[in-house]
Amino acid sequence: MSGSRDDQPVGLAGTLVTGTRGSHGPGEVAVTIRGAREDFIAYSDDPISAGRAVLVIEMRSNREVTVVPWPPGDTG
Repeated sequence: MSGSRDDQPVGLAGTLVTGTRGSHGPGEVAVTIRGAREDFIAYSDDPISAGRAVLVIEMRSNREVTVVPWPPGDTG
């Protein structure tokens, strides 16, 4: 990643393609950046089902992020 603010997913909403399993393993999130879909490995504290909207709150590495359900409190 170049480090430019417009190419980072932190603060963007996305959709889980593959659900996360909390401490048991990551899922995959699709986020639109610069008009194109970007996929990242997604981690969360608690399991989140595929198809749910999430917010990216942290970059763990170049292709790994931490997500939370979005909007807050939405339990689906």
